[in-house]
Amino acid sequence: MPIYSYKCGSCGHAMDALQKMSDAALTDCPACGKPALSKQLTAAGFQLKGSGWYATDFKGGAAASASTGTAAASSAPAPACGASCACH
Repeated sequence: MPIYSYKCGSCGHAMDALQKMSDAALTDCPACGKPALSKQLTAAGFQLKGSGWYATDFKGGAAASASTGTAAASSAPAPACGASCACH
């Protein structure tokens, strides 16, 4: 089942909900009780398994150095909104 992110347009309360794709969208905010919840657009989370091209073609290349935390990762600029925001 997918996890959907919601945000209240009235009080700003943010939450995640585990729902079936066929379930109706939530509308009532659990914090303020108003019918102002709306779904947020988020990145899909998935995990690649097996021995596909993503595991074999990038070994030793740019993806390997990025996953080990080498200079490529340390030279990236810090996010303007801060590390504790929900967008990272």
